[in-house]
Amino acid sequence: DYIFYTDWMWTSFVVFSISQSTMLVVGAIYYMLFTGVPGTATYYATIMTIYTWVAKGAWFALGYPYDFIVVPIWIPSAMLLDLTYWATRRNKHAAIIIGGSLVGLSLPLFNMVNLLLVRDPLEVAFKYPRPTLPAYMTPIEPQVGKFYN
Repeated sequence: DYIFYTDWMWTSFVVFSISQSTMLVVGAIYYMLFTGVPGTATYYATIMTIYTWVAKGAWFALGYPYDFIVVPIWIPSAMLLDLTYWATRRNKHAAIIIGGSLVGLSLPLFNMVNLLLVRDPLEVAFKYPRPTLPAYMTPIEPQVGKFYN
């Protein structure tokens, strides 16, 4: 698990940055355009943060290390989106373009700082060894000398 994370860390950082930015912007802008209520992105971000804390606690209860789940930093980017919506109330397209750009640029930046604070996955792998090996890592008995008996 940890080695896989280390190998794919930057790829998953990019994929998660794009997906989380999109999830936040599309959901919040959709709601704000149809209700006209500002402050919604921050509300969404708070709910997602609390949900991730709960998931982090659940994995910790299952015996995984505390920083096995990293809680993304959604709230500051969501506040930027809400401020953009408030500043461009008369132009909905500006809210989408400017707000979406701000979230798309700021969310990966906040999460990069967040990831730099996480302990080295390889160090964690040695402190929390997995109890069972996956099938592809199970040792096979050597077949040398099989026909010489």
